[in-house]
Amino acid sequence: MLMARRSPADLPAPETARPTLDLSGPALASGLETLVASSKEAGGIEVYIEGIKLKTAAFQRTLGDGKAAELDEDTFKALCAFVAPVRRRIGPRLEEYGFPAIREAVTALLDGASDTATADARLDGFCGRFPQDKQHRWVRDLATELLHYTDPERYPLMCRWVWDARANTGVLREIWHGDNVDHMVIDVPDGYQTFLVLREELSQFLTENGVFRDVTFYVDLLCAQVYAGYITSQGGSYLRADFSSPEDPLLYTRRLLGLDGINTQTGRSRFKAVDGGRPVLDDVKLLN
Repeated sequence: MLMARRSPADLPAPETARPTLDLSGPALASGLETLVASSKEAGGIEVYIEGIKLKTAAFQRTLGDGKAAELDEDTFKALCAFVAPVRRRIGPRLEEYGFPAIREAVTALLDGASDTATADARLDGFCGRFPQDKQHRWVRDLATELLHYTDPERYPLMCRWVWDARANTGVLREIWHGDNVDHMVIDVPDGYQTFLVLREELSQFLTENGVFRDVTFYVDLLCAQVYAGYITSQGGSYLRADFSSPEDPLLYTRRLLGLDGINTQTGRSRFKAVDGGRPVLDDVKLLN
């Protein structure tokens, strides 16, 4: 069963310092150029921006304005289908812990979300309800996507693939300025302030390159493209388990953002149930 919710006194002190990020202009330019070129065949970047908007609308409609406490299990599974690291792993945990306990954790995470000063404490509180082992690393990804897509203006995308300080991997490393980045430890924490500063820096870069609308979602798409490039070039066993062989240039990009949550041909969700089944979702048009 899930652990009890920790009291505020038990939670770590919030991270307040704004880090300085030394980003590589050429790396960012390369990522944007690849994104623009690769998206032409599908109708342009705007097609993917609309997909992110639809995903955001689904999360806001379901979880926004205090609705998390009313969340039902089928709807939760439908949302999880659009979180790539979660959809293949959470099925057995739902069986083990029971949905009410997970809904309670989600409700606590989103309660008080208007106060970003408590962001790190609430994230730690959510993750602290689950075992702290390799089999539950997806928990942080679930929490960060719930926050981001329910309230994207307040919460930047904070998934492990954006930056994982412990593993020293993520988008941040791929766009870090330096001659020997692959062999250095980037001493930057992976708390809320880091992701906020990263989004500000990327927003400025995009604006300087002609992006003036939906900048928040363009940042998400650029980050996914940058890390998709890493998956393509490096692709360890963990990555191959989550992202099979690419069928098109933006397949990894879409999967990182969860935009492939429904199979458009079968209508089946990519959520993997404990028995291996994949439920059919009524609203096939949700994101595809």
